[in-house]
Amino acid sequence: MSFGAMSFGVRRARVRLGTHLALDDVTLEVEPGSVVAVVGGDGAGKTTLLRALVGEVVLDEGDVAAPDPRSIGYLPATTGSWPALTVRQNVDFVGGIYGLSGAHLDARRDELLERAGLTTASDRTSAQLSGGMRRKLGFCLAMVHEPQLLVLDEPSTGVDPVSRVDLWRLVSEAAAAGAAVVMSTTYLDEAERAARLLALDAGQVLAEGTLDEVIAAVPGTITVSPVRHDHGRSWRRGLLHHEQWPAGSELPADAQVVVPDLEDAVVALSLARRAGAA
Repeated sequence: MSFGAMSFGVRRARVRLGTHLALDDVTLEVEPGSVVAVVGGDGAGKTTLLRALVGEVVLDEGDVAAPDPRSIGYLPATTGSWPALTVRQNVDFVGGIYGLSGAHLDARRDELLERAGLTTASDRTSAQLSGGMRRKLGFCLAMVHEPQLLVLDEPSTGVDPVSRVDLWRLVSEAAAAGAAVVMSTTYLDEAERAARLLALDAGQVLAEGTLDEVIAAVPGTITVSPVRHDHGRSWRRGLLHHEQWPAGSELPADAQVVVPDLEDAVVALSLARRAGAA
């Protein structure tokens, strides 16, 4: 896989953390003006991949294509702000680090806080904000210098539904303005909005591509049933059991075949990979 002249990403990345292989031959590419969502369960390698992309983790093997660090915006999985500083002071502090000052900084701060719905909270400390407001502030800090590459580590985890909508709007606006956006998320309904997806499990790529391409990568058939058939590839969603059956399997009479969504696809691909590795 070769990157375009303007795209960013990692190619054939391997990262070892002690004896643990956190990333194993992972490739990710993102183009300006688009959003790539990285999905997977705990320990999948999402945070390690994002940290490698922004230079916080050094690859043992592979290549990184990223702009100058001053052209990268990064929101870590933590709040990404200073709790003792007010909202305004947080933005001014980070803006100053990137060389913004005077009327330019004032205009940029006011624009971001208005878009994030934080104008009325500008004199409150970060510690006084709700979880959703802190994450939106962290996004503003990552965006204040208008980076070419915006990297967001689970920006909406633990955030209320209304703030999740606000955060996704900010992400979409950043991409529309020309930023290349990479975000990890545990909310698969949210990930479905991205232009491309990268699904990871235990540091390995399960599938990559558009939503339709990832779903098409699911082997066999997905069914739903009120009872669980003990064959090792089932998971519960609400009151129903979803199951993945290899091609050619004889399906139980009470199993209804369904078209998988992204959640089904990621779980089924993970279970299939683990069964193949066993």
